[in-house]
Amino acid sequence: MSLKPNSRIFTILAAGGLAALAALQAAQAQDGNRIRVRGAIESFSGDSLVVKTREGGDATITLKAGWKVGGIKKASVEDIKPGDFVGVASLPKGSGPDGAIEVLIFPASMKGTGEGNRPWDAQPNSQMTNATVSNAVKSVDGHTVTLTYQGKEKTITIADATPIVTLAPATKDDLKAGAGVIVTGEKAADGSISASQVAVGLNGITPPM
Repeated sequence: MSLKPNSRIFTILAAGGLAALAALQAAQAQDGNRIRVRGAIESFSGDSLVVKTREGGDATITLKAGWKVGGIKKASVEDIKPGDFVGVASLPKGSGPDGAIEVLIFPASMKGTGEGNRPWDAQPNSQMTNATVSNAVKSVDGHTVTLTYQGKEKTITIADATPIVTLAPATKDDLKAGAGVIVTGEKAADGSISASQVAVGLNGITPPM
């Protein structure tokens, strides 16, 4: 199933308790009342998660009934193989290929999730491309990958320092103070935030998305 940029559908991978991150890749923060909260956990109790955001403020998130948690763990550029399905956030680099900000390698079972290219809010002018790797070439500046999606192609360079991650099972016990998280939720008119899933970095990883 492909999720269009304005889709309000959240896909959840139930196996192993892993919450699929389709919402992070396909839902836009500018779409209605959607909001993405990035930062480090200050506290977690019951259905309340308090996050010190990367902007420096605190965000209190109410977790909805049946909420899920998924993990993000470190990977490497050598893990990216032709045929893999990836989500790559990138920035334009003049007249050459875009440069990757981060790469998420999806499990094989999630191939096709949120396929396409869309604006992303990791940095100003950044884009997110969910696509299949059709080619991977080692170069002086790291790697260059060619992505194919919806009949189109896009070439992106991946410098050696680019964060590369994949998904892993996680539990509520992983929501410890100091752990990095990214939460896609809904912001109400009164400013309150609620969410149905949390992505947490494992083993000290800060989710780069």
